[in-house]
Amino acid sequence: MRKIVDATSELVNLGRPVREDEIVINPDYAYPAYGVPSEETNEAIRLTACTEAMITDPVYEGKSMQGMIDLARKGFFPEGSKVLYAHLGGAPALNGYSYYYRDG
Repeated sequence: MRKIVDATSELVNLGRPVREDEIVINPDYAYPAYGVPSEETNEAIRLTACTEAMITDPVYEGKSMQGMIDLARKGFFPEGSKVLYAHLGGAPALNGYSYYYRDG
């Protein structure tokens, strides 16, 4: 995680190192199990595909997107915050779930 954070902060020209206490891993959206998407994850996948043309998978990216959407809706991020979602891939995993997403 540290490597990803450091590389991302360089890419966006943050101008300072990210402190350890600023890196937070929230496990609240990893349910019901690894590789098993929740209905909320599926809703997040569909929402980002329809509104942003961003493809996320149901293993990692969809669950993290679900978390970001939920936290934003709950007001977790202070007004005026700049939130960066780092999409790390995963779209090829959708092939394994084609039966579920075949109709959108």
